[in-house]
Amino acid sequence: MAWGDIPDWAYDSVHALLQSLHAVEPTTYQHCLRVGEYCKKLSADVGLNEFEQKVAEFSGLLHDIGKIGIEKEVLLKPSKLDPRELDIMRNHSVISEQIIQPLGAHPFFNQILPAVRGHHERLDGEGYPDKLAGEAIPLISRIILVVDTYDAMAENRVYRKGLPDDIIYSEIKRCTGTQFDPQIAKVFLENHARWKPTQDQETLHNIIKKVA
Repeated sequence: MAWGDIPDWAYDSVHALLQSLHAVEPTTYQHCLRVGEYCKKLSADVGLNEFEQKVAEFSGLLHDIGKIGIEKEVLLKPSKLDPRELDIMRNHSVISEQIIQPLGAHPFFNQILPAVRGHHERLDGEGYPDKLAGEAIPLISRIILVVDTYDAMAENRVYRKGLPDDIIYSEIKRCTGTQFDPQIAKVFLENHARWKPTQDQETLHNIIKKVA
């Protein structure tokens, strides 16, 4: 991934998409803000350059934007999804790609598209939607997967409380090499505890104002 430019209109576009998500599902909106922040931090710890970090941040912010297109009965169901509902939910990464696609004529957003589509691919090829494996999975998709999983497990849900970090860390370790890229998981586990939390609204304000 090379250094490049971020178009001025990118910030307004992402803001508009996130506000649309907020109107439909505020919890997913807050989740996306955190994942965007975490992606930027993890990509920096992995050693990506500043432009790549911004691609990772925007990819994290937009990774679940496709949940706008998931029927609320499925998206907000407080119990386990049945096989039909699971198939519907798993389509959200493809819908995310489709929503961002009109922006893809610019190279910056063109790099975000595969990262968002592939954020549920697994290292062992058992993920979705394309059953990619290993390094065929975009690097930023592999970054999103780690922080997305962390936040999903840490977040309070209707049917359970968020899990403590030590339990989540153990699960990430257990799934390293099958679900997670070993090097990315290692960097996350070594660095996550020192990340300074940022208020969600401050994160969004920084994006709009182009403050890294």
